[in-house]
Amino acid sequence: MKKVIYLLINLSCFLSIILNGQVINSQEREEKTGIKRNTLYNLEEIKVRWKKAALENCDEIPCLIAPSFTCGNSTIIDMDGNTYTTVSVGTQCWTVENLKVRKYNDGTAIPIESTGGADGLSTIWQNLTTGAYTIYGNELSSGTNATNYGFLYNCYTSKGISTLGSTSYKNICPAGWHVPTDDDWTTIIQYIDPTSRASTAGIQSTTAGGKLKSTSTLWNSANPTSLGTDNFGFTALPGGFRNTSGSFSSISYSAFFWSVAECDYFGAWYRALFFNVGYVDRFTYNFKSVGASVRCIRN
Repeated sequence: MKKVIYLLINLSCFLSIILNGQVINSQEREEKTGIKRNTLYNLEEIKVRWKKAALENCDEIPCLIAPSFTCGNSTIIDMDGNTYTTVSVGTQCWTVENLKVRKYNDGTAIPIESTGGADGLSTIWQNLTTGAYTIYGNELSSGTNATNYGFLYNCYTSKGISTLGSTSYKNICPAGWHVPTDDDWTTIIQYIDPTSRASTAGIQSTTAGGKLKSTSTLWNSANPTSLGTDNFGFTALPGGFRNTSGSFSSISYSAFFWSVAECDYFGAWYRALFFNVGYVDRFTYNFKSVGASVRCIRN
């Protein structure tokens, strides 16, 4: 029978831990170690005491060990509780779905910008200088676009700029993961297509895009010979983008993914896949307010 640790708090604020069927009173333990009790326990104090007691009794029960992570079999969870599957491509581990999180991984909220109606035209979106997310067509987060394609984030969010003039960047990906760098993208593309160009503005590979694209019918099928083959399980979907004007464009026709490259005057490097070719394009947006998808890669 498995040994279980229960945390009990009674009205007189005695903290007890049940180990191997024996109750060890936390007050008695504290008296022996000289720790002074607070009159009342708050949640954080309870967490600390629970962890301390568990470690002290590792001789009596198996210590609590975090489950091991296996890329491709294990999943990760973001700050909103969304779960993402993972895939191993070469030496890298990627999330299979696009992000749809509303917070940086320190809990700081990422505001939504949903002005402009279904078309999205918005001077507010155009003039943002800090992180924000949007949903294609300004649909609800429970709608089809968010469910299929995740959220679209501006360049500031991918970089982690949450306040004007910030030099302390936040991470939108779960702890232990990050928004891919320009080099991270080049690594996966060169693994898929060794003949691809490492550094170019334009077509980086003529074949890797088709191998990254999902076989889903969400991709427009006007050119069947260019449909995705998803050779590596990356499963890229055509979530489109939000333009600098705020207008939404290219859903079912293209996929745009941010890198975390510096959001300078020229924006940041992104990768684009298209419905009718197997290309991967490497470009920088000239403006930082474009909304694109975000994948995460393991540190």
